[in-house]
Amino acid sequence: MSEESLARRLAQLPPSYARLVWWGVAAPRLAEREPLVVHQAAVFGDEGVLLALRGELRGWELPGGNALPGEEAERAVVREVREETGIEARVERCVAEYVRTGFRPHTARIYRCRAVGGRLRPSAETPRVAWFDPEHPPATLFPWFRGPLADALDPPPVPVVRREHQGMRAVLAGMAIDLRVRLSGS
Repeated sequence: MSEESLARRLAQLPPSYARLVWWGVAAPRLAEREPLVVHQAAVFGDEGVLLALRGELRGWELPGGNALPGEEAERAVVREVREETGIEARVERCVAEYVRTGFRPHTARIYRCRAVGGRLRPSAETPRVAWFDPEHPPATLFPWFRGPLADALDPPPVPVVRREHQGMRAVLAGMAIDLRVRLSGS
């Protein structure tokens, strides 16, 4: 990697992290009226589990996002997977709900899904998408996706509710992964 390329990547950090601080600390407390609920998919196919690398905080994660007004949860997760990855998914079932406090308080509903069609392709939100061995996900999988992936791999008989606090340790772990991915040029 050239010094110019490295300098350009490092120059992107302050504005990128400033947006994340607003999104994770200020916006939930100052600008949002409703608690955030996201729908995330552990999509399994012949190639393994589908993961997405986002553009803002770079690390691998489960695809997913918010439901549109009036949209049912399962439709939202299928739409988000298609928009972010190009893959058509079928929801098998909800396996867990993660209620998170601290940085970016939210509830993440985790769905086990099966790939049923489509063609893998990146999007504006997710510049990279790939299949991985679900038993050995990449080291650059954000730590807050390891529990949901484990729940989807070995689903409990009924959806479980897990409570997590996303404190400074989670923030620093996310930043370390982001830096590792950015500096590697991935």
